[in-house]
Amino acid sequence: MTEPKTHTLDVPGAVLHYDVRDPSQASSDPVLLIIGSPMGADGFTTLAGHFTDRTVVTYDPRSAGRSKRTDGASETTPDEHADDLHRLISALDAGPVDIFASSGGAVNGLALVAKHPEQVRTLVAHEPPASQELPDREPVLAACADIRETYYRVGFGPAMAKFIAIVSHEGPFPDGYADQPGPDPAMFGLPAEDDGSRDDPLLGHNIITCNAYRHDFDALRTAPTRVVIGVGATSGQQLAGRAGAAVAERLGIAPVTFPGDHGGFLGGEYGQTGEPDAFAATLREVLTA
Repeated sequence: MTEPKTHTLDVPGAVLHYDVRDPSQASSDPVLLIIGSPMGADGFTTLAGHFTDRTVVTYDPRSAGRSKRTDGASETTPDEHADDLHRLISALDAGPVDIFASSGGAVNGLALVAKHPEQVRTLVAHEPPASQELPDREPVLAACADIRETYYRVGFGPAMAKFIAIVSHEGPFPDGYADQPGPDPAMFGLPAEDDGSRDDPLLGHNIITCNAYRHDFDALRTAPTRVVIGVGATSGQQLAGRAGAAVAERLGIAPVTFPGDHGGFLGGEYGQTGEPDAFAATLREVLTA
């Protein structure tokens, strides 16, 4: 695989940065687009390295990493992300693509397929935090709103500590969950002091819009795109794993179990290591099935 070549794409309200890795020999496989949200291209270096036999594209979603918003907006919706992906795939001019989408990227990938199914051959949506589909949606969404309010009130550390707590919570959320005190940021090595910044793409831009998004299941069920829902082997009872299983149920399909947890594909990015070799092997099996 060649070294990634970085490109930019002007879209309404933002400038997207994306990286293209071409195989050393010509390939007949569709382009593989690997996406997250708010995780950008830096989080998928290891996974991309397992697919040297085809063109791989990664990108930073709007408001994250290199892809800064130019309109000053403080919130980003899955529909905006889906439109960005639609424009990116059009710019690639490579025909229908395969997509591996993680977390918030999986929510955005599902929104894309509902609107532009002709652009996607296969979507593998790994643990989409589609909290609207959970029976305990109300306490979950209240917790998301509390995280964003905490972020704007006292800053990154206390809000991120609450986020870590909810994404690692096992099983349904009880009523009133958001009313309990948050964990000490120091437990996670996070700063307690407020640095004054309020531009975090997770805690500020996406936390509410992503979790509260209502998917168009009628459009997804009738799309020609093959949709696969992935759930982590060790995270199936956590928020995103449970939501992924709920999405699969709404689509009338069985979820596919991937090795590891929510970040099973990570190979040291952000100081986290999952089971990247086994994860990539499972993804390859799914894409070629």
